[in-house]
Amino acid sequence: MRITAKIDYAVRLCVELAARYDGGGYAKSDELATAQQIPANYVLGILNSLKQTGLVETRRGADGGARLASDPAQIAVADVIRAIDGPLASVGGRNVEDVSYPGSSAPVRDVWVALRCAMRSVLEVVTLADVLAGAMPAPVQELLATDDAWRTRPNRHQVALAPRRDTD
Repeated sequence: MRITAKIDYAVRLCVELAARYDGGGYAKSDELATAQQIPANYVLGILNSLKQTGLVETRRGADGGARLASDPAQIAVADVIRAIDGPLASVGGRNVEDVSYPGSSAPVRDVWVALRCAMRSVLEVVTLADVLAGAMPAPVQELLATDDAWRTRPNRHQVALAPRRDTD
C-alpha cells in the first residue's frame, strides 16, 4: 500500500484534532497546519473531505474552525483513509471483490481481497485515541515487535545495475 501525502496529512490532522477534542473548541486551519508542519493549502481541502464524510465539524466566524465530530476513541484510522481516498483497496476504481480475471490469473482477485483484510486488521482497530496515546492495540503491538516490521525489503528480483563507467 502506498500511503500518499494527502492520507498522511489527513491522519496527522485528525490526531491533532483528537489532541484538542476534550476542550471542545474549534481549531483554525492555519493552527493545524503549523502544529503538524503541513502546507496550509492542503489543510482546507482535507478538512472539507473529512467534513463531507462526517468525521469533522466546521464552523465559520471568529470562534470557528474545525473539530472532530465524535470521540477520537470511536474513529479508526481506516475511517480517515476512506474519507480521503475511498476504499482501502480497489482495482481501477472497482471494489476488489468485484474484479475478475481470465484463466490462470483468476486467483489474483483473492490476493487483493486478502490484502484488504490484512490492512483492515490494523487500520480498523487503531483509533485516533490510540495513536494520540501512543498505545497501539495488542495485535498491532505484536506486529511492531517483529524485527521484520522495521525493515524495508528490496525487490528480490530486481537486477542490480553496475555503476556506469565512462570510457571516453
